[in-house]
Amino acid sequence: MITIKKYAAIDIGSNAMRLLISNIVEQQDKETQFNKSALIRVPIRLGQDAFTVGEISDENIDRMIDAMKAFKLLMKVYKVEKYKACATSAMREAYNGKEVAEIIKAKAEIDIEIIDGKNEAAIIASSDLHSFLKTDQTYLYVDVGGGSSEFSLFNNGKMVASKSFKNGTVRLLNNMVNEVVWEEIEKWIRTHTAEFENVTLIGSGGNINKLFKLSGKMQDKPLSFLYLNSQYQYLSSLTYEQRIAELGLNTDRADVIIPATRIYLNAMKWSGARHLYVPKIGLADGIVKAMYQGLI
Repeated sequence: MITIKKYAAIDIGSNAMRLLISNIVEQQDKETQFNKSALIRVPIRLGQDAFTVGEISDENIDRMIDAMKAFKLLMKVYKVEKYKACATSAMREAYNGKEVAEIIKAKAEIDIEIIDGKNEAAIIASSDLHSFLKTDQTYLYVDVGGGSSEFSLFNNGKMVASKSFKNGTVRLLNNMVNEVVWEEIEKWIRTHTAEFENVTLIGSGGNINKLFKLSGKMQDKPLSFLYLNSQYQYLSSLTYEQRIAELGLNTDRADVIIPATRIYLNAMKWSGARHLYVPKIGLADGIVKAMYQGLI
């Protein structure tokens, strides 16, 4: 007996908005499968508004309404039975964030929950992350977004520490991360990883997924610190236009990929990690799993 449910997750990030539609396959005496049916990404950079001006512009509100109406129609066509929309740091920090959520509810009939950094890390952790962790190893899990980065340390399969920092790709592009924030991250990583000999990094977020794809490696193989560093130097040597033309990067990926790589490199350096694994996980996947498990 096989039962298939259709769930959807909307991730309203600082760099882009995503709609993930998942087929949840339930079978007797077998583990439930979560299969991606569709993933639509819309490059509305809300962080550009939220972090520089403090509010989401009228133009971007209109674009969000259009995107949400489109998402609503797609969910109808796919016969989605349950969905959840979560917004992260851009909507959190924009002083009109709650007002925008109300406008979208009225115009597009989609409820948006604005979640904090701790919640964001917990939702992502409820995705496939736990099945990836080996109980006898120590992992530093790093999720880099447009407005913030979440760091979680796992030992023996359990989370021992977690913290969100206001250091993300869109902020870095706008020179809005001062040295103090970098120092706080370094201190947090060094302090929490000091007692563990071998730390392995796990990365999530659109940029590290793109870097992994460019590497051509198999899904279960890690990226090395040396590889990531050489990619960082290579990407930095290219112009924005060259990154689009030669590497096939999206226009809204070609600029943020460099500051994102810098965050991962620093996390590896400060934790002493030599390898970085990139499982296919993210906030949208976490939302679907958390909904299914009744956590949200």
